[in-house]
Amino acid sequence: MRIGIDARLVHYSRAGIGQYIAGLIKGLSECDEDNEFVLLQSRKDKSILADTSNFTRKSLWTPSHHRLEQLVLPIEISPLRLNVLHSPDFIPPFRRDYKSVITVHDLAFLLYPHFLTEESARYYGQIDQAVRHADHIIADSVSTKRDIINFLGVPEAKITVIYAAADRVYRPIEDEDLLDQTQRRYGLDKPFILFVSTIEPRKNLPTLLRAFRRLLDHYKLEVQLAVAGQRGWFCGEVFAVAEELELGDTVVFLGHVPEDDLVVLYNAARMHVHPSFYEGFGLPPLEAMTCGTPTIVANVSSLPEVVGDAALLVGPEHTEGWTVAMWRLLTDDSLHAELAEKGLRRARLFSWEKAARRTLELYSRLAG
Repeated sequence: MRIGIDARLVHYSRAGIGQYIAGLIKGLSECDEDNEFVLLQSRKDKSILADTSNFTRKSLWTPSHHRLEQLVLPIEISPLRLNVLHSPDFIPPFRRDYKSVITVHDLAFLLYPHFLTEESARYYGQIDQAVRHADHIIADSVSTKRDIINFLGVPEAKITVIYAAADRVYRPIEDEDLLDQTQRRYGLDKPFILFVSTIEPRKNLPTLLRAFRRLLDHYKLEVQLAVAGQRGWFCGEVFAVAEELELGDTVVFLGHVPEDDLVVLYNAARMHVHPSFYEGFGLPPLEAMTCGTPTIVANVSSLPEVVGDAALLVGPEHTEGWTVAMWRLLTDDSLHAELAEKGLRRARLFSWEKAARRTLELYSRLAG
């Protein structure tokens, strides 16, 4: 088979879908030597996503999410003579002469349209055409599969659930000097709670900030909240709430954190928190569990499916519930140890090798 994978988004963002693309390509490169893969990358992207002989790179001029994408991208791809094209960023070329696989990570743009910019709404508004034109759809979770069926009317047989995974770089670290040095380099000089994600409305940071303010006021604990993630759209409310609550240096906005440092911060944190309103999978909680760090997640969408019984679950808008959950993990060493062990066991169920093998089976089935 000659398989194309649209990896253009990696140049623009290594978060979310970019992580999925890089992880899947790495998994495929480690488990398949027989098929030929063509990685479709931005002409500006110099990264090497796979370094094996059956993976080649094709630099494309068409940028991701461009308004002319449906006109130009099929022309660029046509000479490649693909058997299968995998579009991990939802929207495939609608004109084609190959089998089309798309990954639908979530339907947040349908359920929470007010969280989107106008440009993003335009791009993801093509989802109805995308699921109709695709030969098959990969969903990151059963929750997302259910949403695709319920909101887009897609037949169940057209959707396969293949779980994402954390990169192998996420692991327990026992080097106390490394943990302490990295923590202090980021201005964290107290026990801290870690949030990891792009700062945007769907991630529900204002609720977390209010819960953290209650934690400081009601329980008088010496603790910090570290927010690791770059600024996304409509992020102004988060900083306004932090100022309104007079959180000062008890909340540290770290911005984008390189992956090598992020692994260390996961390990150094007392806990990870993920209060998102909606997730198609929810990679940060899995990364935390892979590092042996307990996590608290919102009890919605795919998050309970990913963490199982290895985390505390709280309603996304239940401010008091988030306060109590954080207090419990800060003060109850027995609960902390229990969730750390459960998280490590749970995380072993997910791997890019498993995801790659199942994805490869799907390519083969489609190509006949």
